[in-house]
Amino acid sequence: MDTQPNWRQYQKHFKKSKYRHPQKKSRAKYLLLTPLVCLLIYSLSGFGSVISNYSDLSFPLIEIPESKPIVSSDKKDTQATRQSQKNDHLWTKDNVRNLLHETSLINLTEDQINIANSDTNYLVKTSIDTELQQYLLKTMRRSYTRYLAIVVMEPKTGRILSMVGFDKTNLTDNPCIEKSFPAASVFKIVTAAAAIEICGLDPDTELSFNGRKYTLYRKQISEKNNRYTNKISFKNSFAQSVNPVFGKLGSLYLGKAAIEEYAEGFGFNQTFNFEFPVNESKLHVRPEQYHQAEIACGFNRETLITPLHGALLVSSILNDGKIPEPTIVDQIQDPKGNICYKSKKVAVTQAITTKTCKKMKQLMNATVKSGTARKSFRGFQRDRILSKLNIGGKTGSISNKKHDVRYDWFVGYAEQKTGSQQIVISAIVGHDKYIGTRACRYARSTIKEFFKLAHSDALAKR
Repeated sequence: MDTQPNWRQYQKHFKKSKYRHPQKKSRAKYLLLTPLVCLLIYSLSGFGSVISNYSDLSFPLIEIPESKPIVSSDKKDTQATRQSQKNDHLWTKDNVRNLLHETSLINLTEDQINIANSDTNYLVKTSIDTELQQYLLKTMRRSYTRYLAIVVMEPKTGRILSMVGFDKTNLTDNPCIEKSFPAASVFKIVTAAAAIEICGLDPDTELSFNGRKYTLYRKQISEKNNRYTNKISFKNSFAQSVNPVFGKLGSLYLGKAAIEEYAEGFGFNQTFNFEFPVNESKLHVRPEQYHQAEIACGFNRETLITPLHGALLVSSILNDGKIPEPTIVDQIQDPKGNICYKSKKVAVTQAITTKTCKKMKQLMNATVKSGTARKSFRGFQRDRILSKLNIGGKTGSISNKKHDVRYDWFVGYAEQKTGSQQIVISAIVGHDKYIGTRACRYARSTIKEFFKLAHSDALAKR
């Protein structure tokens, strides 16, 4: 007869079974995990990337990319480091201004000069077109002229091709960049662009005015129609520089905020990053309605602009609304031939849209064909060189406060009808007691000479 185990035997048997069952479970887990681990190791060895190419597999596979050899950071970044070092050693325009602070590049006869600084001689290569520059130096007339400044520029790059002029009041000044002149009707470019974008004007939009074209009385800026009211298209009001039309646009439809916004977009009250210090073009608009009319049509002496800025203003119209950063130094080399500085194409700001630029060109074309510049450009459509170009511009004229100087502006452009060459020109003449050669005449002869030289170069390459 079997006897029941006593209490001590029961406890001994219980302890043995307690530790025996977990070992069985643990072994079972290991047996289940082993195939999965093997599969993972096999996948890492490249099997996964192979079988993933088979499209008939019914379960998704993650393709594990082939591992690449580790490259040291020094070797990996060699190219980037070299490029960085190459850029780091190049000068900024601040460095160039420090080098050229006692130099003036106006009226150069060569396209490069040597400058000594800290016992080191640097070769400064400019963007000056020497043939065009020599032509303008011969063309300049100092008789009856107190100020003269002419800037010729590539609109896409901001490269200055010619910079000539003089200031009888200070022979050491460069009036192209160091002197600001009353903008006069040149400011109508800003007003016209603002009116196109804000008021939705087109070149053929009909506008009205009362009184004479070139006056601006308070009664002329009211919107009234009577039997004395004149009708004129927007294009012709720009081409003929009708003050009452632009006065009303500025005071009745644009206002202080819009005038200031577009003027600053075009570079007024801004500092241009040039290789020389440039005088700022100044604009201030008061809240009075009549003052806004004066500013909008240029019938004031308070709005000031440099000839360099005049070229940039027109450049934006040929550059899809973008004002380029001006430059006259292409590069600078040290005595060993290493490049210390190299200019690059930079856009300062987006002044207007491309669509507005196309309309502005129509207005400026009309100025040359039938507007205030028509006399100086008479017969250009029959000229052997000029007839192959699209030419546009804006004139402006105003006397100083003493009425002993008459400022005479032309800012404009010329581009090939069937080619890609373009230039902009900004010219101002400060006439003394008698009127000498006008800015429009300088512009016409400059345009013709430039494209005559370009035509000669093209023939030489054939």
